[in-house]
Amino acid sequence: MCYVRDIEASSAFYSLFGYTQVRAGGDGDSRWSYLQCGENTLLLAYVQPPLIPVELPLLIYLYVEDLAVVNAGLDAAAVDYELIGYPDHAPGGEVRTKDPDGNVVLIGQRVAVTTENRVVPTGAAARSSLIRQAAEAISRRGGAPANCQIGLPDGGACPEPAELKLADPWGETVWGCSAHADEALLTARSAFIATEDAYGLGPWLRHRQRRGQ
Repeated sequence: MCYVRDIEASSAFYSLFGYTQVRAGGDGDSRWSYLQCGENTLLLAYVQPPLIPVELPLLIYLYVEDLAVVNAGLDAAAVDYELIGYPDHAPGGEVRTKDPDGNVVLIGQRVAVTTENRVVPTGAAARSSLIRQAAEAISRRGGAPANCQIGLPDGGACPEPAELKLADPWGETVWGCSAHADEALLTARSAFIATEDAYGLGPWLRHRQRRGQ
């Protein structure tokens, strides 16, 4: 779920990555729009008064089939973006931009491109990545267990420190080191980086219950 100030503007932004609205509902101070691109979905929500925003290492990570085509669309829409580089989880390239609310959006291509077709990364975003930003945020906040809980491919224990908490839509959670968290995000398609922030279900429910009092 992504909380936004303007559902129409956000829908137009995410349409640049192939997302189209399939359902919408609500009225007045509470509205939502359900977007879909292939098997991937995104829920935009508008709530007044707005929930308190917090700094996140990342709000949305999108994989696309052709990053060059997406970049051309961003150029045509006059949306600024920076090329981060070609990390292992996106060997076809990874770019960083912001949505209309200023939330960070990373876009990656899973299919690798040849060395001669690679472009030199630009800007400060070249020094950042999804995994590193999230790990740094968790390190500042604290609360991680001592060791990676994902373990080695052979079933053995991983001695590396836990840096990231992963979750999936069914409530499964696990702490992992950066390397194994990266592996899980790539191979477990519904896994995502869990963050403790004002965008969670708890704050949303408390806000909803206060309105009914």
